[in-house]
Amino acid sequence: MKSKLFVFVLTVLLCFSCGDDPVPKPKGFLRLDYPKAEYQETDVDLPFVFEKNTLAERVRKIKMDSKDVSVGVNIDYPSLKGTIYLTYIKVTEDNLIPLIRDSQNLTQEHTQKADVIEGDFYENKDHQVYGMFYEVGGNAASQSQFYVTDSVNHFLNGSLYFYAKPNYDSILPAADYLKKDIKHIMETLRWK
Repeated sequence: MKSKLFVFVLTVLLCFSCGDDPVPKPKGFLRLDYPKAEYQETDVDLPFVFEKNTLAERVRKIKMDSKDVSVGVNIDYPSLKGTIYLTYIKVTEDNLIPLIRDSQNLTQEHTQKADVIEGDFYENKDHQVYGMFYEVGGNAASQSQFYVTDSVNHFLNGSLYFYAKPNYDSILPAADYLKKDIKHIMETLRWK
């Protein structure tokens, strides 16, 4: 009797223990596909024109003072939950150096949260556009910033912000996509 019970238990264990060995699943990665960028010239009654991505749903002009010495422009990307903020300031004989210094300091304020800040010079002699582009890596509030000027009459700075708490890994695909848009704005900018 004991041998029959032993054979029965052994048979049951063999039947239920057979199967595929568990295999760990590979890590999944979020795949975000953005449309290929298409650009069109934007003229929002400003002292400059540029090309913007058609994915941007709105370009809003914000008057910052009554004399049009400074003007704000917001380029909204609701599908990416981000905005590129532009600020135009008319250059006078004594404000160019402080404007450049303020733009550089604004970028350097992100060093507390940033892993790295890389700067690239930009120069377009044909259209008198000179400046810097900054890429900020890590959990900083702004992932990309820039300023451009003609050194005589015009100064424009811009920065990218998302409508979310900065988490570099989560916003990296959108930040890379919009970084290309910012560079395109710099490359197509023309002073009036």
